[in-house]
Amino acid sequence: MNLIVATDYAHYAADVLRIIKNFQNEGNLIGPGTRNIVKWIIINNMTLNFKSFKQHNIINRHVYKFYRKSKAKRSFEYANLLISKNFYTPKPIAYVEFHDCIGLTNSYYISEQLEDGFTLEDVFLNRSSFEDWQEIVKGYTLLIYQLHEQGIEFIDNSPGNFLIKKVDNEYRFFLVDLNRMNFHDRFEIPDRFKNFSRLTNDPEILQIICKEYSLLSGISQEQCLKQIIKATNRQKTKRKIKKVLKFYKYFLK
Repeated sequence: MNLIVATDYAHYAADVLRIIKNFQNEGNLIGPGTRNIVKWIIINNMTLNFKSFKQHNIINRHVYKFYRKSKAKRSFEYANLLISKNFYTPKPIAYVEFHDCIGLTNSYYISEQLEDGFTLEDVFLNRSSFEDWQEIVKGYTLLIYQLHEQGIEFIDNSPGNFLIKKVDNEYRFFLVDLNRMNFHDRFEIPDRFKNFSRLTNDPEILQIICKEYSLLSGISQEQCLKQIIKATNRQKTKRKIKKVLKFYKYFLK
């Protein structure tokens, strides 16, 4: 076992291990829990978020022990990196890895549970409930531009992975689901636009994003829109192919 706890939360170590030991019966489930299992649990009057990552096949178990950092470890390290660069993400508390002779068996990432917020997906799906939804979309675009300028590619750039809170009349965007990021010395323009491929197909939202990114970057709005639509269509094609392959795989068992 490997347990790493943030310095300010070292006193949570025993509680974290106790909860993980009985994780199946502890806490309150967030979402369907069909892949990764996420729960919120209160410890010492602080609400924490526990994410248990899906168990890997035997090959990946070996890879994640000897050749690659676990998703839990990456989540913890990337959270600290983002905070060091003045971006927002729920406070990283700890991560835990369990191994056997073959490789990684289980891993958990523990962070602060963000209360009283909403997701960017909520905004996209229920615009009528947000009078200033266009300003929220512009705020999201500024965040992505700032990440790109620092060479950070947030691969899971989908609307459900941005939690939003209004603090002092300003919207703060908290990144979650952090285990997949790339870091570039020079983040080329075509690759920046590919980073939007998982976001949305909504033309009105894309127009706002492209206009704002154009103002921030000096790239023409037309080029922004063309490249993002191209990346989005490629992603849609990949998803269709993946569904077809899953269909045939199911019937060829």
